[in-house]
Amino acid sequence: MRPPTRGGIATATLAGAALLATLLASPASAVTADPPPPRPKVQVEIPGPEAASGQTLAGSGPTLVPVNGRGGSAPHLSAPSSVAADGRVTKVVDNGSTADRLDIVIVGDGYTADQLDRFHADAKEKWGEITGVEPYTTYQNLFNVWTVDAVSAQSGVSGDPAQGDVKDTALGSYFWCDGVERLLCVDQDKVDSYVAKAPQADLVVVLANSAKYGGAGYNEPSPTLGYEGISTASAGNAKSGQVAIHETGHSLGKLADEYFYPGTPGYEHYEGPEADQSNISVLTADRMAAARTKWYRWLGEVSPDGGTVGAYEGGGYYVTGLNRPTDGSIMRILGKPFNLPGVEAMIAGFYRHASIATPGVSTSRTLRSYDVARVTVPRLVGERQLTVRWYLDGRELRRYAGARVVPVWGLGLGRGSHDLTVRVTDSTASVRDPGIAAGLHATVTWRAHR
Repeated sequence: MRPPTRGGIATATLAGAALLATLLASPASAVTADPPPPRPKVQVEIPGPEAASGQTLAGSGPTLVPVNGRGGSAPHLSAPSSVAADGRVTKVVDNGSTADRLDIVIVGDGYTADQLDRFHADAKEKWGEITGVEPYTTYQNLFNVWTVDAVSAQSGVSGDPAQGDVKDTALGSYFWCDGVERLLCVDQDKVDSYVAKAPQADLVVVLANSAKYGGAGYNEPSPTLGYEGISTASAGNAKSGQVAIHETGHSLGKLADEYFYPGTPGYEHYEGPEADQSNISVLTADRMAAARTKWYRWLGEVSPDGGTVGAYEGGGYYVTGLNRPTDGSIMRILGKPFNLPGVEAMIAGFYRHASIATPGVSTSRTLRSYDVARVTVPRLVGERQLTVRWYLDGRELRRYAGARVVPVWGLGLGRGSHDLTVRVTDSTASVRDPGIAAGLHATVTWRAHR
C-alpha cells in the first residue's frame, strides 16, 4: 500500500473533523463514557470517641471504607538512603521459628528516612504496651515481632492536625476516614506490599507517626497473606494503643464488641438468634447455666476487669436482648483488661498459630544410640510453666519429666524401631472449656533404633 501524501492526510483530517462535528451536534449519536467501577470496600471498626475524663468506649461500630484508602501513587523517594531503607525487615522480638510462633508485623507510616529510629522505638513501646495486658503478658514468648520500614516522603499522616492536611506517606494513612475524625484508615494494598516482605504475618499493626487519638480495626483475614487482621494506631497516643489491643480481641480472640448504643434507633432490642461469638448471648445467667453453654463455667467468678462474671444486659451494639459476661472489659471500655471468658478466647487464638514444642533434631531421620532428642519449649512469664513428658512406645519415661534433652543411649532400646515422643501440655487454669483445652498441647515423635 502506498503511503498517503500530505494532501491525503489533510483531506482525511478534514473529513474526520467534519464527522466529529456531526456526532457532537447530534444528541442521538452522542457517545457517553462508562462510569468508573465502584471502588472495592472493606469493613473496619471505628474506635469510640475519646472521653475528656472518665471511660472511653472501645468502639462505635463498623463501617465500610475503600480498600485502597484515598488512592494515589506511592511516595517519590529520591534520596539513595531513603530508597535503601525502604522495605527493610528487622526481627525485633525473636522467640523462634515462624512455623511455631505467632508472628506480628509492625509497619510504620509517616516516618521519613531520618525518623526510622523513632519508628523502631515506637514499635517496641507499643509491643510493651500490648504485653502489659493478660494473656499477652503470660504468653509473650509465643510471639515473634517484625518491623518493616516504610519510608514516607513527608512526616506525619493526613488529617493531622486538620482535616484538610494531606501528607505524602508510604501507606496513605489518614484521619477523617468516612468523615469520622478518629477513624485512621490506610491503603490496604500498600500495607500488604510491605507486610509481604516479612517472613510470616499472623497479625499486622500499622503505627502512624502521630499523637492524635485514633485507629481502626480491619478484622477480615487476608486471602493472600493469611494474617488475621490489621490494627491501626497512633504511635504517640496511649489510648490508640488500647484500640489496637481491643482490635486483636476481634482478630485473634474472635470476640464480639460488648458495647451498645443507647438512644440509637434500631439498636433498642435484639430479637435474632443466638450469637456466634463466645462473649455475647441471648441467655440470662440462669438459662446459660441450665443449658451448659457459652461462658457458664465462669459464672460467679471474680473477673480481672472488676466484678463477677454474670450476664450483664447490653452488648453486640444492642441495649437489650444480648448479654455480656462482665460490666466493662476491654471489649467495651479502653484501658480495661480482658474478662475471664475473653482471656480464654485469646489463649485459644494464640494456639491457633503457635506451637509449644519445636524439635531441635529433625524428625525425618532415625535416631541412633549416639544421638540425643531435643525439644525447644517456650517459657511462660510467671511461676507456672508448661508440662513436658517423654514416652517410649507409649510408655511414659518418668525419669525424663521436664527434660528438654534425652540421650537415646539411656533409653535401653530393644531390637527394631521404636517411637520416642515428647508431649508438651499447657494446663492453665485460665481455660475451662474442654474443647479449647484439648488444643493446648503439642507432640513431637522420632523413630529411634538401637
